[in-house]
Amino acid sequence: MRSDLPKDPYILLSVVNTALRDEFKSLDDMCKSMNFDRDKIVTTLNEVGYVYNDSLNTFTK
Repeated sequence: MRSDLPKDPYILLSVVNTALRDEFKSLDDMCKSMNFDRDKIVTTLNEVGYVYNDSLNTFTK
């Protein structure tokens, strides 16, 4: 797994949501393609109140 994800959860949120909006049809597709740890992303963003919404393909509060 890649470890170069932003450490700041709000920067991570921006990077992930931008990639989901512009390039990928789902969080799973993004994580697989970019070799990211899905659980780490979800956990980090859940800690600051964001959850992944499958139907919108974005993290929202």
